[in-house]
Amino acid sequence: MRLFQKTNFNFIKHRKIAYVVSMVLLLTGMVSLLVRGLNYGIDFKGGSEVVIRFARPADVGAVRNVIGQAGVRGSVKQYGMERAVLLSTDYHGETADLKGLITRSLADRMPGNPGEIVSIQAVGPSIATDMKWAAMKALGAALVGILLYVGFRFEIKFATAGVLAIFHDVLTVLGLFSLLGGIFDFMPLEVDQSIIAAFLTIAGYSITDTVVVYDRIRERIRGQKPSEYERIFNESMNQTLSRTIITSGTLMISVLVLFIFAGPAIRGFAFAMFAGIVVGTYSSIFVAAPIVFDWQKRSKTAIKLRGAS
Repeated sequence: MRLFQKTNFNFIKHRKIAYVVSMVLLLTGMVSLLVRGLNYGIDFKGGSEVVIRFARPADVGAVRNVIGQAGVRGSVKQYGMERAVLLSTDYHGETADLKGLITRSLADRMPGNPGEIVSIQAVGPSIATDMKWAAMKALGAALVGILLYVGFRFEIKFATAGVLAIFHDVLTVLGLFSLLGGIFDFMPLEVDQSIIAAFLTIAGYSITDTVVVYDRIRERIRGQKPSEYERIFNESMNQTLSRTIITSGTLMISVLVLFIFAGPAIRGFAFAMFAGIVVGTYSSIFVAAPIVFDWQKRSKTAIKLRGAS
């Protein structure tokens, strides 16, 4: 199935515009990370998650006010059903003390709709630090593995450009989390283990999409002179464009449905996936292949590709 029968976009010609767009996105995200930082979830900053179930559907704003007046800082969002909410707080005291404080506050200020604490999960600061470093090591190991795989399958120029494109994607989405984190009550955009899983998925999707373009370039570039590379790169990206848009569009529809209907507890993950698919699709066309082209142009040597897969 082909969405476009034939396209002739000159991606290479406009690559410098794409570089500027990417630099603006990255610099904006980096500035936000330095100034605002990230809104870490309980997994990475420590604290407690409390699930509260009410007798009748409860207003999240009212519960948030009650919890705040009790001196418990954190976010409150709907959890699973209208009668339950999830409280995420950086409270580091005893679990029994937190449970008693919340129970008394709800009984005093919401007597007409009694709330019951269903579960409390606490994460200590040291465990949270260990989990954060483990997540960073997992992401680093994934990038090293991708670099080795693409370097073995193609050439170091392709591998390095592919990993740079992944950094571009992850840092751009991370910048969005910094810019938007904590602004919207329905979507606090906390960085926790599920977001790291989303980043790993984004990295895998991004390199898969990039490798499709690389494969088409490899099929067409053998035996060609460097003077033909610009034409070959453009033709290869145009020939894979239909597949890229169909695949990305299907994934985006699925993730958008997840974002809308799956509830607040998973909304951050769905947002990360949606943004990652958009940015990953962009980078596979406007970042990865153009970097290879510019690298080759500066080195003034023919591209040497390994055997077909």
